[in-house]
Amino acid sequence: MIAISAQNLGKSYGETRAVDGIDFEVPSGRTLGLLGGNGAGKTTTIAMLLGLLVPSQGQIRILGHDMATDRFAALARMNFSSPYVSLPHRLTVRENLVVYGHLYNVARVNQRIAELAAQLDLEALLERPAGDLSAGQKTRVALAKSLINRPDVLLLDEPTASLDPDTGDLVRTWLERYQAESGCTILLASHNMAEVERLCSDVLMLKRGRVVDRGTPGELLARYGRDDLEQVFLDIARDRTRTELVA
Repeated sequence: MIAISAQNLGKSYGETRAVDGIDFEVPSGRTLGLLGGNGAGKTTTIAMLLGLLVPSQGQIRILGHDMATDRFAALARMNFSSPYVSLPHRLTVRENLVVYGHLYNVARVNQRIAELAAQLDLEALLERPAGDLSAGQKTRVALAKSLINRPDVLLLDEPTASLDPDTGDLVRTWLERYQAESGCTILLASHNMAEVERLCSDVLMLKRGRVVDRGTPGELLARYGRDDLEQVFLDIARDRTRTELVA
């Protein structure tokens, strides 16, 4: 089954094309990396997948549902995480998670919060106001929020931003375990190329709203003759062609 499908997807703001007719599919249980520099269209694409932005053109289908006409059936089985979206600052971490748990009609929500708190090392933070947390703590809480309803589709925008290497590794390990156990489909936007190589089965490279390359991490490394995806990212960002690299 194709869990996420985007066909000729585009978003314009006046004369500016933030996303310019992109196509991609993500099979169930796979992880697609969405890569590109600032302004490439990654966050806009995620916002359209979530139904937060209405596309200017194209079609989105998630879990078999057309997001233009039947998005609520899909949204109940989706969730997302972004360090750039703040939770209500005055509510405690527990209160925030309870609110989102009820929004998703999570059964035994307190038990679910306890599970996530143990897995993501949040137990000491549950009674603290969300506004008092460090950037790294907020990132972990945002990830807990994204998993509260055990989603079938998970959209992650920089899921380990602001985390130290040890905590980042723990989060990536936990995401791998969650996907293996649940069969969850993940779309991951990240600037951490090592993270993308580790987690993603396929990669979509965006530049100025367009797809400029795609493939598995191994295919991209071979195509550009590079040792890691960070070098591939730089080649694409700086418009270096394969011919120029060989020369």
